[in-house]
Parts: sequence; structure tokens; C-alpha cells
Amino acid sequence: MKELALNNTKLDGRYEIRHELGRGSYAEIFVAHDMHAAPQSPHSLVVVKALNVFLQDDLDADLERTLVENFQNEAIALDRVRHPNIISRLGHGTARDSRNTVFHYLILEYLPGGDLAKTCREKGLSLTKALFYLEQVCAGLGYAHKMGVIHRDIKPQNLLLTADRQTVKIADFGVARVSQSDSPITRVGTNMFAPPEHSPMLSGNTGTLAFTQLTPAADIYSLAKSAYVLITCESPRVFSNQPITELPDAIRQKPWANDLLQVLEKATQIDSRQRYQTVNDFWLDLARIKNLAEAEDTGEALTEIRERQIPHAIPQPHVAKGYSPIAPQLPHFKTSDDIQVNSQTPALANAPLVVKLNGSQQTAQKSPQLSSQRIENQKVVAEEIIYQPRRKRSFFRRFPAFVIVIGLFAGLLYATSLFLNGRSIFPTFGSFYKKQTGITKTDVFLRPTAGTEGDPRGVVPQNSRVRIVNSKDNWYEIDVVEFSRPKENPSDAEHGWVNKRYIDVQE
Repeated sequence: MKELALNNTKLDGRYEIRHELGRGSYAEIFVAHDMHAAPQSPHSLVVVKALNVFLQDDLDADLERTLVENFQNEAIALDRVRHPNIISRLGHGTARDSRNTVFHYLILEYLPGGDLAKTCREKGLSLTKALFYLEQVCAGLGYAHKMGVIHRDIKPQNLLLTADRQTVKIADFGVARVSQSDSPITRVGTNMFAPPEHSPMLSGNTGTLAFTQLTPAADIYSLAKSAYVLITCESPRVFSNQPITELPDAIRQKPWANDLLQVLEKATQIDSRQRYQTVNDFWLDLARIKNLAEAEDTGEALTEIRERQIPHAIPQPHVAKGYSPIAPQLPHFKTSDDIQVNSQTPALANAPLVVKLNGSQQTAQKSPQLSSQRIENQKVVAEEIIYQPRRKRSFFRRFPAFVIVIGLFAGLLYATSLFLNGRSIFPTFGSFYKKQTGITKTDVFLRPTAGTEGDPRGVVPQNSRVRIVNSKDNWYEIDVVEFSRPKENPSDAEHGWVNKRYIDVQE
């Protein structure tokens, strides 16, 4: 087993590695300072998740390919399920450490509030606070299912909090099922939270499950086991691969205990077809329990509370500062065997690898530990990516200047033509907005015209991504590119006018 040499280094000339946060079976996690971020930015500290295939003791080509594919699938899943209550991917790259080892990495947002397992273990949670977090998890997980992604490893350790502990986000999509393919079932997740259909012994040809298809109900099972932990602060170990059939003695006498037990028992049935089939249905019953908990505090009659209307039948997201629905460029990672070495490429043995935080540079040295042809191939490809020949760099420096000169000359000819034909040289003000995008600052009505005279065409939710196509007075004409949450009314329009003060224009 070989660890990456990244401590006290600067990655990609941008990320100052501060310390190691953790390590798994195939990746190392570091906290880093993003030197390009403003000091007050919520993303000034980020997480670097570095794929290290050499953590495996018996690495072979097939295992390496699987690890790289899973790593790339994690990026694909995170981008597909971009949501306020799911951890965001901020970037990616391929680099070498100071020992010349090539590795791929993802940049993720840093959530310093810790995970809900630690919070529950150290401080405990009231029922109201637990349901406050569970609503956010339901909102994020429901959106993931809508986008065709099954997480497969929901547990309190993968539910992370922001610094103010007001927003929870689902993390670790490393084993997520991105497509509904009929690929073989593999054991994933932690046993006490994983549903029976995750186990090859139970769901294979010799298994005992009547229905083995992987559906969103698998995540609902794990979410229910997680809810048990958050509400009771006890482990569900005794219910591994079994339904939850009883609650701890400390809460059995609560007025909401029987209702909670019914919800958890239904959500953890062995046959996935007997569970809740959607996260929204699961949350609907949990929201009723929230009302019963309030009855305990206010002394209201349970019959009145049971008849009270649920405030949010659909779980509502909680948006933290710094969230953006726009994903970065999608990465494409290669395994060693996919790399084709160009024999004409000069070997840059002395090229700098990483920069030490004290300002000195670490240079590449040939290492006897990297003597295999497969690893040497990785070195050359990383050099091709990071260090281009001087002649090509010089050409690309001059090319923009050449394009600018040609553009100015063409623009001068065009302006002269317009002037001679009696037409305006400058475009209308509204045309400048055709390629601009923005984010809605709050829920806002879409209007048919630039004003409040007409009836609204629909509602654009807060943090939705829009394209500005025209401007008039204090109004923007927009197309909705991406709704931040599902439409409450399917007939709501996706084009119309909104007041400028409700749009945060993106530069």
C-alpha cells in the first residue's frame, strides 16, 4: 500500500493542501485552500478527493479500470443530481505527486459541520431537529431518484452539515447506480443500513428474495435506518437486513412513537415492493409525525393534530450560501492501459511536479517503485497534459492577438457599411443580454409582458438558472434553463418577463 505524497504541497498551482481528512479503500481525502477564491467565499476551503489505485494490495488492470470508472461515475452522478442538499463538485484534474505517481482527483465543497452520525453521538438531536434534517435529505434524495440516480450508501456518516449546521447535504456517490442497467448486484454500503437486495447472497440465483430488482426503494430502506439513528441516537445493528420492529424503551411512551414505528417498519420491509416507492410518500408520513411532536410541546389533542393539514407534503430543500445549480466541465479519466505513449514526445524528467508551500519546487525523479511500463505510461501522459512544448505555447500566445486584429478590421468594415447605408452602428441595448445567464434570487412570477399588468404565467423557484434574451426598462425577458426544484404546477411557463431585481446576473 502506498500513500500519495501531497502533504504541504500546492496542487495545480491553485489548491494548497492543508491536511488529510480521511482515507478509504481507493481514495484519499484532503482539505485544501483554493487560492483563486475570495477570502469570504464559502468555497475558500475545498475537499480534494484523490483516486489512489495503489491503496489496493493486489492491483491488476481490471481492478484499476473498475476503480477509475467508479471515480468518473461519481462525478457524473454528482453533476446529474445538482441540488442544494447534495454535495457539489467544483472541479477535477489529473496530476502527479512528489514521487511522480499519477492520480486523478475531484474538487468537492467542504462541509465543516461534520456528519450527522457524529452530531447524534456527541450532542443528540431533538425530534424536531432530526425531522428538519430529514426533510432536506428527502428533498435531495428525491431529486436524485427523479434524475435516475440511486445512491446505494445512505447512512448518517454520509450526511454532512454546513458550518452553521443549518443545511445538510448527501455525500459519497462513489457507488451510485447512474443507469438502470441489469449489471450484477454487488455488495455496497454499510451492512446495518444496506437493504437485502444489495447482498449477492440474498438476491442472486441462490438467494431468498422474491424480488431483487434495484429500485429507489433501496435508498428509502437505508434512509429509514438512518432516521432511526437520528431520532433515537441508537444503532440499528440488531435490525441488519431486517425490518425495524420496535423502538428503544426511552421513546416507546411518546405520543408519536407508534406512528413512527409504523413508518419505519413499512420503509424497511424485506420485499422492496412493500416499502414506500417514492421519497415523497415516505416524507409525507414523517411530516405527520412532526405535527404529533408539536402536540407534545403545546398540549393540543392528538385528534386535532392528526387532522391538521401537512405544511409541506413535498420535502422542501434548504439552500446554503454559495450553492450554484451550474456544474463544471465533466471530467474524462483514463486508466493506465488506455494511455497510448507517443514515442516522439520528449521525456521531461526534470519537470516540476508540485510546489511546496514554502516556495521551493519539487522536481521529478525517477523512482524504482514506478518501474513498470504501465506506470511509466502514466508519467508521460501527465507530462503531455501539464507541460506543453515551448514552441506550441508561443503560438497560442500569439494566436489571440492575430484574431483580435482580424476582428477589429472586420468590425471596421461592417461599421462603415452600416453608416453608408444609413443604419445604426450600435445594436439595441436588449441584444447585449442574449447570451447572459442568471440565477433567481427568490421565487418569482413570470409575466407575459414587461410589467405587472398581465396575469402571471407561472412561478420560477429560487436558485433556478435562466437565460436573459431581452431587456426593457426594469424587466428581463428570460428562458428558464433549469428549475431548482420540480414545478408545483406542470402548466407553468418557461418563458416570460421578470423584474431585474430578482435576477442575479452571472458574469
